[in-house]
Amino acid sequence: MVSAGLEGVVAAATELSLVDGEHGELVIAGYPIEELAEHATFEETTWLLWHGRLPSARELAAFHDVLKDSRDLPDAAAGLLQECARKRLAPMEALRIAAGTLSLSSDAPHAIVARVPTIIAAYARLLGDAVPIPPRADLRHAANFLYMLRGDTPDAEQVRALETYLNTVVDHGLNASTFTARVIISTGSDLVSAVVGALGALKGPLHGGAPGPALQMVYEIGDASRAESVLRRKIEAGEKLMGFGHRVYKVRDPRADVLARAAERLFTRAGDMSLYTLARAVETEAVRLLEEYKPGRRLQTNVEFYTALLLHGLSLDVALFTPVFAMSRVSGWIAHALEQQRANRIIRPQSEYVGPRGRTWPLSPSA
Repeated sequence: MVSAGLEGVVAAATELSLVDGEHGELVIAGYPIEELAEHATFEETTWLLWHGRLPSARELAAFHDVLKDSRDLPDAAAGLLQECARKRLAPMEALRIAAGTLSLSSDAPHAIVARVPTIIAAYARLLGDAVPIPPRADLRHAANFLYMLRGDTPDAEQVRALETYLNTVVDHGLNASTFTARVIISTGSDLVSAVVGALGALKGPLHGGAPGPALQMVYEIGDASRAESVLRRKIEAGEKLMGFGHRVYKVRDPRADVLARAAERLFTRAGDMSLYTLARAVETEAVRLLEEYKPGRRLQTNVEFYTALLLHGLSLDVALFTPVFAMSRVSGWIAHALEQQRANRIIRPQSEYVGPRGRTWPLSPSA
């Protein structure tokens, strides 16, 4: 029996994340996402996924050191990014291209995680006709990324917002990119190849392309008084409301609540709640209308809706939303690759042949 898209097929046993779509639950290495995301640093979350436990103070300090010492890019990566910028390639395309060079210097897990933010920040600046900013050794992972991107030292609230986001999306079961990474590593290939393959999967708009359109929809509505009319028009025209509905979650995505709280704190700190207030109004109306037009479909808010709001609050361009998602998920991809290696069996599913049979090869005409 064929399962389209492998839906419902269990392909791996994992200790990394539990995704319960019926009850709206996400657990990362034993911790509910609501507890982990708002309290851990991204370094702590990465260590947790790779080692199955939180680090001691000494281990965390050493991990900080090894990450900060690994942030510089190989010369080949820097040259490729300049060429990508000349061709005005999309940031996800440039990230995929440059990531393949990381094995020139090191394919160690920490080196990959340390250098992906450097690639993203450097390319964003090159696209803006600015010079890339070297990493700072005195800043930790999230803070250093914002510094390399913008050139100023981010405040604590901005860093906390970004870390909350990175923690929230670090792992999510056997999604398309994670499964790709596990398939590649199961062949005996290397970590950089697994990460590049995962980036290729994430680059597809059906997997990694929703946060930008979700924000654009909010801007299109512009005022809460227009939410109902605009959303009705979209639904009746057969358009998908970006940021709503999920293949796994049949209730509200738990990550949406985490990011909604983080966005509220960020916008409150900035002193302008207008966009946040509009987004909440749009969310309320969208959920109501989706139930009216598509009763029983349980199309609730998903992670992309508040991802867009939070990353916009950090002054990130829409084109960087998916690369920053990858900056987080690379730790999860590596965790899955390491887990696959520990009890490896090559991933090789079967297919069901549905083509013709009994054909005969035509005889050549006589001379």
